Amino acid sequence: MAEIITIEDPDDARLGDYTGLTDVELRRRREPAEGLFIAEGEKVIRRAVDAGYGMRSMLLSAKWVDALRDVIDASEAPVYVVTPDLAERVTGYHVHRGALASMHREPLPGPAELLAGARRVAVMEAVNDHTNIGAIFRSAAALGMDAVLLSPDCADPLYRRSVKVSMGAVFSVPYARLERWPHDLDTVRDAGFRLLALTPAERAVSLDEAAPHTLDRVALMLGAEGDGLSARALGAADTWVRIPMAHGVDSLNVGAAAAVAFYAVTAGRPVADG
Repeated sequence: MAEIITIEDPDDARLGDYTGLTDVELRRRREPAEGLFIAEGEKVIRRAVDAGYGMRSMLLSAKWVDALRDVIDASEAPVYVVTPDLAERVTGYHVHRGALASMHREPLPGPAELLAGARRVAVMEAVNDHTNIGAIFRSAAALGMDAVLLSPDCADPLYRRSVKVSMGAVFSVPYARLERWPHDLDTVRDAGFRLLALTPAERAVSLDEAAPHTLDRVALMLGAEGDGLSARALGAADTWVRIPMAHGVDSLNVGAAAAVAFYAVTAGRPVADG
């Protein structure tokens, strides 16, 4: 059973995992290096635990101790109970959900391992906005995508903002990094996937015409907000596809576009025999 410890000093070294949570540059370097990530809010903490992530510690306001009693009782990690004011002084923001947990990261699978059991995959290039990463993972989970592949310069799906926006969906969809971009797209193609690049370019065929739901294995490529997919990524694709637009709108936010495209890719997907 976890030890419950009341802390009144914001400089207590035991709170080190939670310091400066609003410093994006610091946290994006520190968390992967130290093998941790932060889960915020009761639902997200529970989903992280249910997904098998080990807990390092919890930082709770007093009212959350009873609400998370079952999680506390099942863990041996320390629970630090603090006032809302002290939590704000440590983290740098008002922790309105009142519950944070520092979790252990797990090693990522290799792309080939991840692709072996997948049929519908999202491939992101240079999506470095944490909100967009979280939104895309949430749509990927909700709409039945099997896995996500990230270029080296994509944002961290386990960064606190990404986890929060996804409502813990980043724990539900397996993901891996493609270290050599775009050369590792050959790994995807060699695994039997057809690479579809989502772009508003006029030469792209509509998703209806491409009928991706009829293909056995599909990898849908998504680019960063604004810039879209790079010329190198587009050159590596098998087919360019677009979402038809009306009323003079030329494109959607990448999170919204991903949701539309995921539905097109997964609707009526082939069912395995047996």
